[in-house]
Amino acid sequence: MLRKCLIQMATHDNNYSISTRLRKKRFAFFKSLIQSVSYPLKILDVGGKDTIWHQEGFCDPDMVDRVKITILNKQQMKVNHPNVRAIVGDARNMREFEDDEFDIVFSNSVIEHVGTYDDQIQMANEIKRVGKKYFVQTPNLYFPIEPHFLFPFFQFLPLEIKIWILTHIPIGRRSQRVGDREQAMKIANRVKLLSKKEVKKLFPEANIFEEKFFGLTKSLVAYES
Repeated sequence: MLRKCLIQMATHDNNYSISTRLRKKRFAFFKSLIQSVSYPLKILDVGGKDTIWHQEGFCDPDMVDRVKITILNKQQMKVNHPNVRAIVGDARNMREFEDDEFDIVFSNSVIEHVGTYDDQIQMANEIKRVGKKYFVQTPNLYFPIEPHFLFPFFQFLPLEIKIWILTHIPIGRRSQRVGDREQAMKIANRVKLLSKKEVKKLFPEANIFEEKFFGLTKSLVAYES
């Protein structure tokens, strides 16, 4: 029952979920930061989808000539809006882009997935290189419910215990346990959450906004406005 409750709270398709509500507040904050930016506006979304830009009005007919959005992912994605293009690339080495090519770089819950802290440093440096400004969100390491596995304090458990849990219990959005130890290890190592101190180290010139849930910091947003 608790697991089902947590899944409903975290799902992006549920308009009443905590995840959706926080995302809408986050985008309202993002919009407030770009109000003073002149158009046309070039946005790079690292690791996102065009659906969120459509939902937030950036793909409305009156915005087509005002905002151009490039979405970068490791695999090719289909896009459905004339002012959005999708390309394949690596967030750690965005060599296809020039310095300051974009007015703003946006990234939502991606930097915790790129690998080690050294990989995260590379991604942060590339974001700062290709964007004049940036808006980077990531879950807070110290929030008690790990957001990917929806398991209390999963991020602090030793690797062997994480593997045991994954191979014995269906956690998070998984309906079944992981049957293979090697696959469980890959899954356990797929996420490296960041603390506020680490985010500040990655983006030393940034403002850090803390998204709260019941007084606890659920996510961190590094932004340069």
